[in-house]
Amino acid sequence: MPLRNVAIIAHVDHGKTTLVDQLFRQSGTFRDNQRVAERAMDSNDLERERGITILAKCTSVEWHGVRINIVDTPGHADFGGEVERILSMVDGVILLVDAAEGPMPQTKFVLSKALALGLRPIVVVNKIDRADARPQAVLDEVFDLFVALGANDQQLDFPVLYASGRAGFAGTDPDVREGTLEPLFALVLAHVPPPAADTAAPFRLLVSLLDRDAFVGRMLTGRIADGRLALNMPIRALDSTGAVVEEGRATKIFAFRGLERVPVEEAQAGDIVSIAGLTRATVAHTIADPSVVEPLAAQPIDPPTIAIRFSVNDSPMAGREGTKVTSRMIRDRLFLEAEGNVAITVTEADSRESFEVAGRGELQLGVLIETMRREGFELTIGRPQVLVRSDDLGHRLEPYETVIIDVDEAFQGAVVEKMALRKAELIDMAPSGGGKLRLTFSAPTRGLIGYHGEFLSDTRGTGIMNRLFDRYGPWKGPIPSRQTGVLVSTETGQAVGYALGSLEERGQLMVSPGDPVYQGMIIGENARAEDLDVNPLRAKQLTNFRASGKDDALRLTPPRKLTLEQAIAFIAEDECVEVTPKAVRLRKRFLDPHERKRHARAAKAG
Repeated sequence: MPLRNVAIIAHVDHGKTTLVDQLFRQSGTFRDNQRVAERAMDSNDLERERGITILAKCTSVEWHGVRINIVDTPGHADFGGEVERILSMVDGVILLVDAAEGPMPQTKFVLSKALALGLRPIVVVNKIDRADARPQAVLDEVFDLFVALGANDQQLDFPVLYASGRAGFAGTDPDVREGTLEPLFALVLAHVPPPAADTAAPFRLLVSLLDRDAFVGRMLTGRIADGRLALNMPIRALDSTGAVVEEGRATKIFAFRGLERVPVEEAQAGDIVSIAGLTRATVAHTIADPSVVEPLAAQPIDPPTIAIRFSVNDSPMAGREGTKVTSRMIRDRLFLEAEGNVAITVTEADSRESFEVAGRGELQLGVLIETMRREGFELTIGRPQVLVRSDDLGHRLEPYETVIIDVDEAFQGAVVEKMALRKAELIDMAPSGGGKLRLTFSAPTRGLIGYHGEFLSDTRGTGIMNRLFDRYGPWKGPIPSRQTGVLVSTETGQAVGYALGSLEERGQLMVSPGDPVYQGMIIGENARAEDLDVNPLRAKQLTNFRASGKDDALRLTPPRKLTLEQAIAFIAEDECVEVTPKAVRLRKRFLDPHERKRHARAAKAG
């Protein structure tokens, strides 16, 4: 059967997964009466909860006798490593752009990778039925982006469709409001070339994705570059230097049919397949016929820019809520993650009780922590740190990001002021319609850590911030972080409502009456800049004396409960986040107040 391999790339929330849903329905992949979840490709629990795609996934549809293999990619910059890996599997890309928002930071990132590989994109202006759609202006912005990224003449001559992925129609006219996605199917068949592959050559496949199956074990997914692969055929894995990693047999071969992985007896060059039978081969390795000695070239992955320290949970409540608490279990899980996710690197600390995990951003590492938490792990998480480099002259360099902020005009002053405090430079400011402004900043990553929650407060929840790694630049010097101190418990036990009532005037509480607390645990945010040691267990003294009036009923303000990402962004250098399957708690690194003061004095003296 003729083949086409295509990836759908776009910024987060521009409608990739929703468009794939409609491609499934209109190609006949689903029965008319089949019950299918919305955003069927987002199969992971975290993806469904957050409404974003985290892992790249393969699928296929049939259209007029041609099988179209489709790869759905993440739109968030933190998961860009997934996009970089899979672009080598496809011969064309569908670039989705929101008809109102236009090209965004991740649009630029994924498009630059596709153009560098020589792929010729199909541009789809999606959500054309939005009330604030501006298709012609968006198309001009897309063309300018192609030019800025150095597209050649063939790539600049891109075909354009206007579509609504949710409503399921597409057309060449910006005024289209009904129909089907047939124009998109037809354009894919006409514009995306069939795989250029030699079926007579020895078998070779570059591994792009790695996952595991409960029944067949390790599954290696990629596109067959040359030759044919048959069931139980002898194969070997080669690393990037050509060294043999292992040898074995292809015990199972799976092809993608709709949402299912279907076992097949044979596959040929151009097919995207998953192979079982090897135990050590991983992403970027070449799976090949035993006669092959030359590996396929793998695309280099952009390096990580931010790191978080993972360590064993050593709080007084350790081991009560999780089942995986030892450093050996944490180590094995982190190295397993780094094996399949090439955008993450793991290094062991000297103590062997902690590990430094480096990735693309706070969200990517936050998703890893949340996943481990749900698997039963207990962890202590440190404050995110940027990865610093030095240039040839020994000057210190730090990562910078391009930050695009859409905000109401009334809040622009607060946003610009806060970004300036964090050493950001305003590059561009332009109206984006509807009384909103689009502000573009260049900011050091270090200054953006922990800012998002403050940004949402400053804009009353209406602001939208998008970030993308730009470059390494000069060190900007000290950047002020959190302006407030914290309330730290001096006792261990259950918080008492009477004590919390008197502590409310000191700041915002993060615990409720009856919550377990321990010495050194952070129970609230102080209204002042310094930390304050408090006793949340103090109970009312009961005596025989009667008051003339009855006691006032105690009414506490509901506590501020932080999510995992908010907690990681909130903590200061001397603080940690205790993560268990049932709770996220903040604590001081040193629980004993005398030890904290001793280390603080030593830090000042040093």
